[in-house]
Amino acid sequence: MGRLAFWTRFRETVRPYRSQLRFSVRMTGAGLLALIVAQSLALPLHGLWVVLTAVVVTQMSVGGSLGATVEYMIGTLGGAIYAAIIGVLVPHATPIAQIGILALTIAPLAFAAAINPNFRVAPFSAVLVLLLAGQIGEGPIESAFTRFLEVALGGAIALAVSLLVFSQRAHSLGLEAAGQILQRMAEVFPKLLAGFTQSSNPDEMLLIQNELGRAVIGFQDLAIEAKRERLVAFVPEPDPAPLSRTLLRLRHDFVMIGRATRPFPDAIAQRLMPLLTQIGRDVSEFLHGNAAALVGRRHPASLEPAEVSLNAYDAEVNALRREGLTRALSTDEVERLFALGFVLEQVHRNLADLARCVQEWARPVGAKSKLPT
Repeated sequence: MGRLAFWTRFRETVRPYRSQLRFSVRMTGAGLLALIVAQSLALPLHGLWVVLTAVVVTQMSVGGSLGATVEYMIGTLGGAIYAAIIGVLVPHATPIAQIGILALTIAPLAFAAAINPNFRVAPFSAVLVLLLAGQIGEGPIESAFTRFLEVALGGAIALAVSLLVFSQRAHSLGLEAAGQILQRMAEVFPKLLAGFTQSSNPDEMLLIQNELGRAVIGFQDLAIEAKRERLVAFVPEPDPAPLSRTLLRLRHDFVMIGRATRPFPDAIAQRLMPLLTQIGRDVSEFLHGNAAALVGRRHPASLEPAEVSLNAYDAEVNALRREGLTRALSTDEVERLFALGFVLEQVHRNLADLARCVQEWARPVGAKSKLPT
């Protein structure tokens, strides 16, 4: 019984880190396999470049590994070819000449790397080609060719391991990340609306907004990796770009609400408090429901309760205007009141877009979407 309890507790402790542990196993496997292959082929420097490439380009997802491999190979090819040309054309037998040729090699490649991220490893590759060629008895051209083949081999090993060993797709990681973002938004939204009727902690709100911003940026990166995965996907998956755009727009809505958040005068706050509380509750439940639906690839939660509460809020604001209660407000308070109404309309539209995105992910793989336009 004690052993069973231990393993149960161990699994519960490890479960949140499953993705990280799988990544650790994949990177370790890629490095070891690269070393074995390099030694079997008797490559120079004990297969240093093969092992380094396999470790460097192994990423959390298949799409990330594919993107890193392509970028690494482009940078290596560019740096190696340029270094080989410079090494052949420019004599560098003396120490002073070596300093000059090194500067001539690094400067333009560094400029190219600053313009195009694909060439970030080009200066590194060129330096190794130049400095190692003489050390292991290779000419610049032979050294460049060998280095590129080693990088290609290391990248192929990394991709094979990423596909076959605890494979993790950016699509799956993205769904988990999007679900976590929606869960966090569901927790935050009622707090933002409460700031219009009672005092709130601005430092806490700023911390929450920054946290959401980082999470949305992280999901955008996963969406890019997922797009690459479609090149090697065995089954079609929905495009994550619409979901990425929708999450970004919702994040902007949260920022706009946060900027306007200050308590209204008591007469206005008392009328709006129950409506804003209901909106916060309904939108929060909608976001929670769609977080679960997205991860579970199920149909979206209903937006109807949130729509009812949003319409009730619009009706109440119109009633306040008819009764003349808004005339006593300052210019800043009037601007914030109508800014809130505008943002809530935006929220409504973006929540409808979210439901369509969730529906797209819930559809059977390979089926055509039948969503209304």
